[in-house]
Amino acid sequence: MGVLSGKSAVVTGAGRGIGRGHCLRLAEYGASVVVNDVDLEEAKKVVEEIGKNGGSAVANNADIGTREGAKELIAQCVSEYGKIDAVVNNAGIVRDRSFLKMSDDEFDAVFRVHAKGTFMCAQEGALRMREQGGGGSIVSTVSAAHYGNFGQTNYAGAKGAIASMTYTWANELARYGIRVNAISPSGSTRMSATYKGADGVEVEAPFIDPTLNGHFVAYLCSDSANWISGQIFGTGGDRVMLVEHPKYGNGMFKPGGWTLPDLEEHMRRTLGDKLEPVGLMKNPYPFYDGVVPPAKK
Repeated sequence: MGVLSGKSAVVTGAGRGIGRGHCLRLAEYGASVVVNDVDLEEAKKVVEEIGKNGGSAVANNADIGTREGAKELIAQCVSEYGKIDAVVNNAGIVRDRSFLKMSDDEFDAVFRVHAKGTFMCAQEGALRMREQGGGGSIVSTVSAAHYGNFGQTNYAGAKGAIASMTYTWANELARYGIRVNAISPSGSTRMSATYKGADGVEVEAPFIDPTLNGHFVAYLCSDSANWISGQIFGTGGDRVMLVEHPKYGNGMFKPGGWTLPDLEEHMRRTLGDKLEPVGLMKNPYPFYDGVVPPAKK
């Protein structure tokens, strides 16, 4: 009997990579799992793998970027297992393009799956959990790309939205016993293979077993973690790291407020050496010499 015995969960985007790992670990610890993926054959492979290990799982290929798909996914979990205890929002796509070349379709496609899909699956799951009266757990997926990453305006923006939704939902859903957290996972997948450095050149990263994130997801879905909500964790590999919430940092104050001449006088000497580095790799702040157009360099 595992710590998740008697619980049922849905995992989106679970046919491969990190999502597959979530399903394997949830099942390993006793949960029944609905394995969602737009590629039904890949979802069925995960179901078969879980079955061979003595677990219980069913496949689902609903499009979670639609309200109908989100409803179908949650309904299947309830139909198969009588209830839903956990929603793990993992599904995602990339449509990488530098900002000035990105199309509306590329932007909308990523937001539809990541931000809107997370919103709709979490909402449908939470509505059912509230009706059941037994609480539950929602675990969503963010990314270090949220810090800023070349060619990923759409992806980074969607992940930032999911982080902010996580904080909001934790406050709203606590009254129903529903916990809401997110992970920023690491793992070698088809999606991670698209990563580019600050210069836009592809970077070859070392292999990280994508299934290692699943242990922490299983923990967040268990009653052992009923004291954790509204948090984001960096997971995978050897790490479990707490991602700090956005917060006000250094500042300066002046009675009556700041005029433009005041700011010209005080900004650089007061806050100049405290400006935040920009981007995923957090290189030193690069703009002290000014951001100037090519014609003036």
